[in-house]
Amino acid sequence: MDVTILGAGVFGLGCAFALARRGARVRVVDPAGVGAGASGGIVGALAPHVPEQWNDKKAFQLDSLLMAEDWWHAVAQIGGGDPGYARTGRLQPIPDDAAQIRAVERAAGAASLWQGRAIWTVEKAPGGWTPGTPLVIRDTLSARIHPRRACDALAAAIVALGGTIDAQATPEGQVLHATGWQGLAAMQDDRGRAAGNGVKGQAALLDLDRRDMPQLYADGLHIVPHADGTVAIGSTSERDFDDAGPDELLDDILIRARTAVPALADGPVLQRWAGIRPRARSRAPLMGAWPNRPGHFIANGGFKIGFGVAPKIAETMADLMLDERDAIPEAFRSDTLAPWDARG
Repeated sequence: MDVTILGAGVFGLGCAFALARRGARVRVVDPAGVGAGASGGIVGALAPHVPEQWNDKKAFQLDSLLMAEDWWHAVAQIGGGDPGYARTGRLQPIPDDAAQIRAVERAAGAASLWQGRAIWTVEKAPGGWTPGTPLVIRDTLSARIHPRRACDALAAAIVALGGTIDAQATPEGQVLHATGWQGLAAMQDDRGRAAGNGVKGQAALLDLDRRDMPQLYADGLHIVPHADGTVAIGSTSERDFDDAGPDELLDDILIRARTAVPALADGPVLQRWAGIRPRARSRAPLMGAWPNRPGHFIANGGFKIGFGVAPKIAETMADLMLDERDAIPEAFRSDTLAPWDARG
């Protein structure tokens, strides 16, 4: 093997795909299997940061969202799987005059920052799907993806390119650690501080066919219609939790969502889901070489934007590992949080 990737979530699989597409021999290793952690979820809201107070993190995410359609198309074409990607846009209610003023200001920011490839507008709310406000924000950059199916599609593409996916294997060649929240917690710096931790998220899947409608963001919730005739609703952000499974907080999510969007009341619950998402201490994804461990690399900490930034994370890590071309933003760099203990 040229590269061994530890972890079969979206970062590990995405990097394996990018590396294999460039000719590297790759092996993905995960005892739990493909998409077994937070990447095997159900929501899949690929939504941009607001177009203001611009920084490296927002610029990186924008680049990734803009390349996502071609990137996921290549995944589907090579492996034959369907990741459920579609750039259907997003609507957000505007509750009052102050919010309308902010929305108009952000429209100007989007016109300047989004390279003319997507828009952010204020318009009248369409009937039947949005919450009961007369005006909404519409952006055409947001997209949807089906997380579990996207992981399966990546796995199929990796195998089609000659890679392997195993439950156990001895690492060979360069080693990329994409091991989720447990991996972040295990990486300790010289002061004993972990690189990050896990944050629980809960979501529900409804039997409601709105496949041609845009996703919604209302009352802090993502509401995402999928192409298979379901609608996903999520999620919580729980720093402290005793149980990794769904609990009563998911009931609150459903009540809030159905209050904000009455049309959701028509959809019975098909699935209740919970997962632990990796949140780096810096709050930005953590990527690059692992300090003091030659030949070892890190790609972790996707938290809420993992699928949104996965295409560019993958291609940037392939640049670094195969061509020694380092284009990692300062805010994402693993070496800024060094030195790391080898216990990870």
